Amino acid sequence: MKQNRRYFLKKLGATGAAAAISPLAFSGEIPDKNFLERDIAIGTANDAPINLALIGAGIMGTEDTNSALRHANVKLVAVCDLYTGRLESAKQKWGTNLFTTKDYQEVLKRKDIDAVIIATPDHWHKQISIDAMNAGKHVYCEKPMVHSVKEGMDVVNAWKKSGKVMVVGSQGVSSLGNEKAKELLAAGAIGDIVYAEGFWARHSPEGAWQYNVPKDGNEQTVDWKKYISNTNARDWDPLRFFRWRNYLDYGTGMSGDLFVHLFSSLHFITNSKGPTKVSSMGGLRYWKDGREVPDVLLGMFDYPETPEHPGFNLSLRCNFVDGTSGTTYLRIVGTKGSMDVKWEEVVVKLNQNAESDDPFLIEQAKLRGATEESRAKILPPRETVYAAERNWKGAHYDHFGNWFNAIRTNGTVAEDPIFGFRAAAPALLCNDSYFQDKFMKWDPVNMKLI
Repeated sequence: MKQNRRYFLKKLGATGAAAAISPLAFSGEIPDKNFLERDIAIGTANDAPINLALIGAGIMGTEDTNSALRHANVKLVAVCDLYTGRLESAKQKWGTNLFTTKDYQEVLKRKDIDAVIIATPDHWHKQISIDAMNAGKHVYCEKPMVHSVKEGMDVVNAWKKSGKVMVVGSQGVSSLGNEKAKELLAAGAIGDIVYAEGFWARHSPEGAWQYNVPKDGNEQTVDWKKYISNTNARDWDPLRFFRWRNYLDYGTGMSGDLFVHLFSSLHFITNSKGPTKVSSMGGLRYWKDGREVPDVLLGMFDYPETPEHPGFNLSLRCNFVDGTSGTTYLRIVGTKGSMDVKWEEVVVKLNQNAESDDPFLIEQAKLRGATEESRAKILPPRETVYAAERNWKGAHYDHFGNWFNAIRTNGTVAEDPIFGFRAAAPALLCNDSYFQDKFMKWDPVNMKLI
């Protein structure tokens, strides 16, 4: 039986959180690193074939398609993009027999297509997702799921009605690191969560959205009218097409592009539905290129006590200035310690003076003849590292594997539209708080503004 979930070499059992942190803690051999792996394969070569189409063949669409095609029995049938150059490039990369078009409706009409990847600018995510599911296609939609909070329930309702599998593309949800962090937090490894923080930094031109503008990018090679047909009418502007993330009509700023990954990971690990209060500040400090969104952004979020977790606060920060391109982390702080969580690694750090009340530790101490006084001071190891094995194919690969498994087995995925909307909403509200200069109130259970 195939599984959507990921499993690890070190599993938690009745021995409790301390034993989970270090299975060798009582043999006198405290390991520096524990390796993460899965016990159950994502897919097999005997799986039913899936015919795939790509809508939006830019940087992320190309990466998504390459990851998808690493899986057995997945075939790319069609590619849609509004720029002729990308359609020509698609045939060079993936085969001259591809069907290519600038009209995504032509893709959705094809009966030989089972599923679509939507990697367009954010302002087209909602409509193409809905149209695709209404046409009977399964959907992989890049994050954020929608361009504004008001669009979210339209996608959720279309998904519920369609019966199709839709997954949102925050790949960290399928990572070994997030899965292990979820397991450890549930076992009480760092106590009760009280605070979390996340950080993204980029400086390289492409990382800061200074994407290349091709020499042949013009009104003859780009369907500009279609591109802006669901937003404000404007004269042709190559920067607004090729560097779309810099403009509010099409993108969602740093929070929609990057914070949403951190929300997705945090919500997966904690089972949270989201914050109830959102605030942000920042500014345009470095990239003086006419962009409409800040290049330094700080967000603060209040998570109330719920049946899933205690109340805690979250701070997120992002900048395109400091030169540490690609730096990212999520830290979860609890009453007994903290976890630094990356997609391929988790580092657990315990408070220096934390005393263990784990019955397994106490029993082991008794067997070694420890006195009651010394037993009271038994400490689990202060730092333990969990890292993915070198042969792990990565979160991006597994995110597609989970989607394909769900399609083939009529199953489910962790990052469905409800999860995806709850991750997108606080990111989008972070923008609203910045531009409106006020706190934003959110109901994460009913998924609506207050």
